[in-house]
Amino acid sequence: MRIASMFAVGGLVLSAAACGEAPDDDKNAGSGAKKFSACMVTDVGGIDDKSFNASAWKGLQNAKAANDNIDIKYVASKSEADYEPNLTQYVNQKCNFILAVGGLMSDATKKIAAANPNQEFGIVDANPGLDNIYPMQFDTAQAAFQAGYLAAGLSKSGKVATYGALPIPPVTIFMDGFVDGVAYYNTTKKKNVQALGWNKETQKGSFTNDFAKQDEGKKVSDALVAQGADIIMPVAGGSGLGTTAAAKASGGKYETIWVDVDGCESTPDCAAIVTTVVKNIPDAVKEAVTKAAAGDKLPAKPGFIGTLANNGVSLAPYHDFDSKVPAELKTEIDKIKADIAAGTITVTSKAQPTK
Repeated sequence: MRIASMFAVGGLVLSAAACGEAPDDDKNAGSGAKKFSACMVTDVGGIDDKSFNASAWKGLQNAKAANDNIDIKYVASKSEADYEPNLTQYVNQKCNFILAVGGLMSDATKKIAAANPNQEFGIVDANPGLDNIYPMQFDTAQAAFQAGYLAAGLSKSGKVATYGALPIPPVTIFMDGFVDGVAYYNTTKKKNVQALGWNKETQKGSFTNDFAKQDEGKKVSDALVAQGADIIMPVAGGSGLGTTAAAKASGGKYETIWVDVDGCESTPDCAAIVTTVVKNIPDAVKEAVTKAAAGDKLPAKPGFIGTLANNGVSLAPYHDFDSKVPAELKTEIDKIKADIAAGTITVTSKAQPTK
């Protein structure tokens, strides 16, 4: 899902300063090796969104750790208007590989890539369909299905919920999987747990309309809690931190499920996070960049699609809730993973990535 900081610059003057951890140009002076530059443009939400932007940056950092001939830098987009100028500045800087983060950047990336057919691009959470853009997409509906089943199995109120930042595919794919997981629990257990915040059939639900404002996330989740939800999965990047913080402060009144990157490793709210629907962006990005740096051609078709079967998506450990999740429920969650990977259970979503 896409969850990051759109703070790019009032004109790109910040580009150099905003390039967190910009490379040390003198580091390998005299080595004779030509540096491979990997340059990242964040989506709205920021580099420290504890979610997809942070995950992509971690992938670049891991690529650099694996090959010190790789130089990395980023510029943060403050608004959607920053996408094209931020991408263009990296084309002008002759970056070897330009990474766009988030489905909202699809159109801008396609436009700039079409104008620069010899430039290699990568994008997370979209597939613009051009030969010089390597798409990295994730079928998070599969792991979110497990999360929905888990939430239904743990709920004491009989009501669980999910909400998003924006009604876009990288967000709604999580929500589709979650409500289907709840429905699967109801079918197999003959229960009637309600899933609030999203209607898969109508594709309508609760949204913050923002990936960064924590108060908006808290506002939406407060409404869902008022309706009786005791487990909530925000798919809203930084906005979702408003929910996890409030859940932590609630003293156990309700709990949460995080998305993208393990919330117990990325947020201070582990005590209120049952698990995380993980999107393995770091490994996908690391592999793409290290291959590109080695001179390998990154095929736009099929690109990369993360699934439960290839560990591109997963359910994180239960951490503080490990002793609170019944052994039987854990076994059922593991079986669901195996059944989805084997094709015995088919998870569907209008937002699922296609090759």
